[in-house]
Amino acid sequence: MGLAVTAVVRDESPPPAARSSAADVAGVNGVTADAGDARDRRDRGDDRDRRRDREREPFGASCRTTAQGSLVTAFCHNPYPETDRVQLHIECARWWDVDSDSAAAEAGPAGYARLSGRCWKEVESAWVSHERVAP
Repeated sequence: MGLAVTAVVRDESPPPAARSSAADVAGVNGVTADAGDARDRRDRGDDRDRRRDREREPFGASCRTTAQGSLVTAFCHNPYPETDRVQLHIECARWWDVDSDSAAAEAGPAGYARLSGRCWKEVESAWVSHERVAP
């Protein structure tokens, strides 16, 4: 039994960009926007711009993970000005061995975090997840 994949390709131009300034909105269908509505839209736009800029900034601690036998240790260093919440995830090789997740640790600006965990027997894989901490 195979897997069929289909794709739809459209040869259309993208829709026009949405208008956002009060001058563009004024006069549409004979209705003019008042200054309060434009200010609210502008404030929401500023929040989106700040969020987008924050998401574009470099982020994330650099982590080095080592496994010795059944013990896994991750050393994380955060060179950036935002705090990074890191967590170690371990998958064990044996079906009866319980996979584990460490408690989350915060690596502050120019800070370090050490995470560790283990399996009863062999380790199959280990990785570190990162999460932004709200300011």
